[in-house]
Amino acid sequence: MRWVMLDTETTGLRVEEGHRLIEIGCVECVDRRITDRHFHVYLNPQREVDEGARQVHGMSWDQLRDKPLFADIVDGLLEFIQGAEVVIHNADFDRGFLDEELRRIGLKPFASYCDRITDSLGRARDLHPGQRNSLDALCQRYAIANDHRVLHGALLDARLLADVYLSMTRGQESLAISSEEEVALTDSADGIDLTQLIVRRASPEELQAHQTILAEIDKQSGGRAVWLKRGADA
Repeated sequence: MRWVMLDTETTGLRVEEGHRLIEIGCVECVDRRITDRHFHVYLNPQREVDEGARQVHGMSWDQLRDKPLFADIVDGLLEFIQGAEVVIHNADFDRGFLDEELRRIGLKPFASYCDRITDSLGRARDLHPGQRNSLDALCQRYAIANDHRVLHGALLDARLLADVYLSMTRGQESLAISSEEEVALTDSADGIDLTQLIVRRASPEELQAHQTILAEIDKQSGGRAVWLKRGADA
């Protein structure tokens, strides 16, 4: 399983107004592990950068004039994503800019060159409906350090996205236990004398404190504490 986490920076928000890519960053994950392979380029957008965009990523056209054009780096980008599932946060935005750059040089849309595109923002909204699901918010939710993210950068954000997406999808890839794992689990129990395990029973005071907490939960829930009803029926 190979994922490529991708992020871009642009001269502005709307591709239909002629805004262009200025940076592309990709980070590779293989079998749910971040590898040391990445793809990162700055691009000459051949136009000015909007002030609002410059405040987000800190780049001006003067800083980008000596960078390569998209046509100069496209082969390396397409080779890097070939056969991978490309994960993008708010995929419609980045994909729109990538498709336009490819169209300018007579190539097919971006999705034609990878296995598929997954929108991590859509997945986050499914997992956390009604909550903020920006990359910063997800970093905070999953306890991923992002204090160094003063300005947006494509490679930095792709790496943060990798950490976020791995956290979001942890345990969702497969619930099955392979035969090898089953043997390993069985072997790991060999030689353990279960009769020697110490069982510490709750004291009367601890049991009373537990019942007090359950009663308070039942009160707060309007008498809907199912486990109390089941205990009474037992």
